[in-house]
Amino acid sequence: MNLKKPIDVLIAESAESGEGTLKRTLSSTSLVALGIGAIIGAGLFSLTGIAAADHAGPAVTLSFVLAAVGCAFAGLCYAEFASMIPVAGSAYTYSYATMGEFMAWVIGWDLVLEYALGAATVGVSWSGYFNKLLHEFNLEMPLYLTKSFAEVDGGGINLPAVVIVSLLSLMLIRGTKESASLNNVLVIVKVAVVIIFITLGWKFINPANHTPYIPENTGVKGEFGISGIAAGAALVFFAFIGFDAVSTAAQEAKNPQKGMPIGILGSLVVCTILYVLFAHVMTGLVPYTIFKGDASPAATAFKVTGYSWLQMGLIIAILAGYTSVILVMLMGQSRVFYTMSKDGLLPRFFSTIHSKFRTPFKTNIFFMCFVSIFAGFVPVTDLGHMVSIGTLFAFSLVCIGVMLLRKTDPDRPRPFKTPLVPFVPIMGVIVCVYLMSSLPIEAWIRLAIWMALGVAIYFFYGKKNSVLGNTGKVVEPVDPPRPEL
Repeated sequence: MNLKKPIDVLIAESAESGEGTLKRTLSSTSLVALGIGAIIGAGLFSLTGIAAADHAGPAVTLSFVLAAVGCAFAGLCYAEFASMIPVAGSAYTYSYATMGEFMAWVIGWDLVLEYALGAATVGVSWSGYFNKLLHEFNLEMPLYLTKSFAEVDGGGINLPAVVIVSLLSLMLIRGTKESASLNNVLVIVKVAVVIIFITLGWKFINPANHTPYIPENTGVKGEFGISGIAAGAALVFFAFIGFDAVSTAAQEAKNPQKGMPIGILGSLVVCTILYVLFAHVMTGLVPYTIFKGDASPAATAFKVTGYSWLQMGLIIAILAGYTSVILVMLMGQSRVFYTMSKDGLLPRFFSTIHSKFRTPFKTNIFFMCFVSIFAGFVPVTDLGHMVSIGTLFAFSLVCIGVMLLRKTDPDRPRPFKTPLVPFVPIMGVIVCVYLMSSLPIEAWIRLAIWMALGVAIYFFYGKKNSVLGNTGKVVEPVDPPRPEL
C-alpha cells in the first residue's frame, strides 16, 4: 500500500506553534539571502574559468543563461509546492503528499547526498582557501592538520574543515534567526566583492578577448561551438545548486505563501545576473585560454587591472561564500531529518526540539559529527558527483510531483502556480535527466549503492515505525522533557 500524507494535515502541522515546533523568524528578504548564500560559492570563482577554457570560451555567459533556464523550470515547481505546502522537509515533504511514503523516503535519503556530503565537500574547500589566507600573512599550518591521512602522505586531519563545520552547527543550534543574520552578513560580503569585481573590471575589458564570442567547434562534441555552450551549461549548472535549500526553511518563514516563491525565484534571478556579468568581465580581461587548469581564474583575470588589493578581498569573498553554503546545507539537512523523524521514518532523536532555542539540536549535533568525519578524514572529491546526481534526482521528482498533484487535487488553493503546466515540469525533468546522463558511470554506481542502503533502512525500520502506516493518520508526537544545552 502506497501511503500518502494528506496535504490538509501538512498544512495543519505548518500552522502549529509552541515549544515543540520550529520558530517562524524568516522574512522574504532573509529567504532570498538564504538562497543567495547557498548558490553563490566556489562555483562562481572557479567553474567559470574551467567552463570557458574547456568548453564555451567567452560564450560561457550563454552557458550560465542556459543553466539558469534549466534551474528555473525546477525552481518554478519548487515555488508552487513551497507556497502550497509550507512545511519543513523540501522535496521529501512534497513527494510524501504526491507519490507516497516510499518515494518520500527515497528522496529524503537522496537529499543526504546533496546536503550532508555537499557540506563536507565545501568544508574541505573552505580549508584550502583558509590556508591561502594564512599564507598571505606569512602563517602556515602543518600538513598533518590541513590534509587527511587518506589524501596525502604525512597528512592527519583536515582540522580547519572540522572546525568550520562544528562552529556553524553550533550556530544553527543557537537559532535560525541568528544563523540567518550571520548568513545575511556573509552574503553582503561576497556579493559586494562580486559587484566590485564587475564594476572595477568593466573598464579594463578588451573587446579582442571576446572575439570570436562563440569559438569554432574543434570537431569534438562539447569543445566550443553550440555543443560547447551546452557542455559548459552542464558544468556551471552545479554553480546554481542550493536554491532548493530555501524550501527546507518553509516552516520557519513568517509568511511562507508569499515568501517562499520570492526566496526561491528571487535568489535564482539575482545569482543569474551576477553570474553572467561576472563571466563577461572575467573573459574580457584576459584571453579565455589562460584559464586552462587555473583553480583561481578570477584572481588571474583581475591582475591586469592593477587593483592588487582586491586579491585578498577575493579570497575573503570565497571564504564567505563557502561559509554561507555550508551553513545553508547543514540547515537544510537537519530540517529534512527533523520532518522524517516526526513521520516516524527515523528515530525520535532527530525531531527533538530544544526547549529554549526551538531548533532540532540533536539532529544538528548528529550531522556536526557525521559531516566532520567526512570533512576531516575522507577525500571527498569523488563524492562531488554524488552531490550533483542526488540534487538532479530531487529536482526531477519535484517536477513530476507538480504534474501529479494538478491531476489528483486540481482544486487545491495554490498561492503560487507554476505556469505552463505540463510544459514547464516536463522540461525540468528533461533537463535534469540530460545532465544526470552526462555524469560518469561511477556516480550512478555510488547512487545505486547509497539507495540500496536507504531502502534497507526503510523496510527494517521506517516502514515498521511509520506514524501514517501504523495509525492511518498523522499524529503529533509528544516530546519528552529536554535538557538545556
